[in-house]
Amino acid sequence: MTARVHTLAQAFRAVFGRKAKKIPLDAGSSCPNRDGALSRGGCLFCNAAGSGTGLHLKGFGLRAQWDRLTLPARRRNEALVAYLQSFSNTYGPPERLAALVAELATLPDIEGLCLGTRPDCLDLEKIALLAAAPVGHVRLEMGLQSANDATLRRIGRGHTTADFARATIMAADAGLAVTAHLMAGLPGEGVEDFLATVRFVAALPIAGVKLHNTLVVAGSGLAALHKAGGYQPMAREAYVEAVCRAIALLPGHVAVERQNADPAPGELLAPAWAADKQGILGDIAARLEREDIRQGCALGSETGMQPQGPPSPRP
Repeated sequence: MTARVHTLAQAFRAVFGRKAKKIPLDAGSSCPNRDGALSRGGCLFCNAAGSGTGLHLKGFGLRAQWDRLTLPARRRNEALVAYLQSFSNTYGPPERLAALVAELATLPDIEGLCLGTRPDCLDLEKIALLAAAPVGHVRLEMGLQSANDATLRRIGRGHTTADFARATIMAADAGLAVTAHLMAGLPGEGVEDFLATVRFVAALPIAGVKLHNTLVVAGSGLAALHKAGGYQPMAREAYVEAVCRAIALLPGHVAVERQNADPAPGELLAPAWAADKQGILGDIAARLEREDIRQGCALGSETGMQPQGPPSPRP
């Protein structure tokens, strides 16, 4: 698999000189699609709890979470990367982000920082704060989902494709690595629509992608739409095809950090096949092998698995 796809593990080893571990932390962040700034219902596909540990709600501060979760990685002498996953971690005033970065920088042995966010929650001031963080590597996981603005309106994202491009370029210019989140099987979209999104992000200065199949999860707007017969999830075979064709379109320096969604226990309503994470990964690997697909092969041999034009390392 590593010969055919450039992984995050490989990218992190190039940055840190050894294996790295992302430590999921919950900073109690919010989202403009949750607090009423844009809406209160969230994106159509989103569950109310978001992603991540949920430890903030249980009274654990960042230092307590860090101490609780880093011990196994410390024993293996892995580089420690603080991963703020839940909701939009750059949302709110710049003073909040500055305080958050300052607190994270005090975590023992931290070497990297990864923040999940949205393109409309970034500006030059916030990017400058992140670029100045006293850690060796800063990564932004930025949700795009689709490069079709009609789809973005349909799923209630509240930002545009242009917002994503602008934020990605600003972040890359400041020396930050950007990972794009993309979804296949969104309402009104098929495989070719997803591949158009892949082509769009591949032309931007991204460092990684996370590929997700669209899940119908309990409590989401998509769950109600699905129940009413207004949405049919993508078939497993179509998703495997979409991922393999996407890998062929991605430049070799882009880390493919995820190949399918990972539903939380008890939240998945449909499709049933999405619960078989390892099976889906096996199907993808088998198709890559069977069709002799390597990352970037559809771009031509000069931009295949050879690193071409990644963002410059931060000093």
